Amino acid sequence: MNKILTEAIKNRILILDGAMGTMIQRYKFSEEDYRGERFKDFPYSLKGNNDLLALTQPEAIKTIHRQYLEAGADILETNTFNSTSVSMADYHMEDLVYELNYMAARLAKEATAEYTAKNPDKPRFVAGSIGPTSKTTSLSPDVNNPGYRAVTFDELVESYTEQIRGLVDGGVDIFLVETIFDTLNAKAALFAIDKFFSEATDRGASLPIMVSGTITDNAGRTLSGQTIEAFLYSVSHLPLMSVGINCALGADLMRPYIQSLAKNATFHVSAHPNAGLPNEFGEYDQTPNEMADIIEDFLQNSFLNIIGGCCGTTPEHIKEIATRAAKYPPRALPTLLNMPAIAVWKAF
Repeated sequence: MNKILTEAIKNRILILDGAMGTMIQRYKFSEEDYRGERFKDFPYSLKGNNDLLALTQPEAIKTIHRQYLEAGADILETNTFNSTSVSMADYHMEDLVYELNYMAARLAKEATAEYTAKNPDKPRFVAGSIGPTSKTTSLSPDVNNPGYRAVTFDELVESYTEQIRGLVDGGVDIFLVETIFDTLNAKAALFAIDKFFSEATDRGASLPIMVSGTITDNAGRTLSGQTIEAFLYSVSHLPLMSVGINCALGADLMRPYIQSLAKNATFHVSAHPNAGLPNEFGEYDQTPNEMADIIEDFLQNSFLNIIGGCCGTTPEHIKEIATRAAKYPPRALPTLLNMPAIAVWKAF
């Protein structure tokens, strides 16, 4: 599968899917829907735990995957953004982490297998979504105690390792460490991936890794204070498949940071922006055509190898983006001189 993916990303711009949460909201699931029969007597509220739907509403999750594949997605993200013990602690469901990741990966894998069988010339891939967790290792949540940390690096590594095991056993083709607001959290995830494969010799070679950070405002920095260039160098200690940006900003505000990555990254570059910025009701108003018009500028300037959508995007957005992307060649990997030594790796 790695060889097939390598050929695909050399030959065309790959399409990542859109927002899972946006599509789940269309179902208007109740508390009872989230619980299903299995968790009907669970003593805590479960509404809003979208990752749990891989167990209680699997057909809905698979239907969403199929809709994105039908729209033209090459890569599906698993519904596992919060499937770590750190995040699942909010719902008192830490003991379900392996199962959540395994089952979500299986659902996505089954959907991609269906569509690859229909068109073997367009293979589809599954990216295991690894979110930032609900805690940060670089910043204190207590303004009166700046030295305090709600989670340690080692605790994050342990939590991510459990998630990685479930995703691998479920059959993912890629890891997507995404929505990174704290680079130290991402480093814990990358360390866990590297450690998992170095110790599990029966698992074969490590899977390709996509890394995607989040610029939180117009200052152009992550929440933990890094510029996009500093973020790039901080995660370049592994031979990544791609580095990119997602969430927080719409495509128009994301442009200068994508342009910088395209100029400086020796890896492939990805983007999955929001459908604009949320309105006063927290909704996203940017239409598929409006979003695709902005993204087409990225494509015309050869900024990207992978493009998709984040908050507010739907299969309609992905279909329009895929139509535009098909007209352009992928970004060629640059040969860069005078780069920090840590960033000079052979790209995937």
